[in-house]
Amino acid sequence: QVRLKESGGGSVQAGGSLRLSCAASGYPQIMGWFRQAPGKEREGVASLDIIDGETKYADSVKGRFTISKDNAKNTLYLEMNNLKPEDTAMYYCAADFPGFPDVAYTSDYEAAPVGDWGQGTQVTVSS
Repeated sequence: QVRLKESGGGSVQAGGSLRLSCAASGYPQIMGWFRQAPGKEREGVASLDIIDGETKYADSVKGRFTISKDNAKNTLYLEMNNLKPEDTAMYYCAADFPGFPDVAYTSDYEAAPVGDWGQGTQVTVSS
């Protein structure tokens, strides 16, 4: 199990920038960022295959967000530029998840997202 701790969220005005960080305790094969807005499903934002370096982005953030990893610090980043009000959400760091951008959930009563997940960091963008 990989332990993940996010930081860097906050409140900004539209057009502003934020950088999210995710400190990892282990060495997963895939890491990524997901977000969940109130009343909406959790969705993938960006993913990074640690083995081959492949990145994937949701269409809504392409050209504005960049995912990267500092291997020396074992920390994942999400650089977010030109933020929009619709980017407002809780952002979660995740590792070793089975799919992107859709989130898989366990079939038991907990219906927890599959993989290792952080607690989340709030991003609020005002117009």
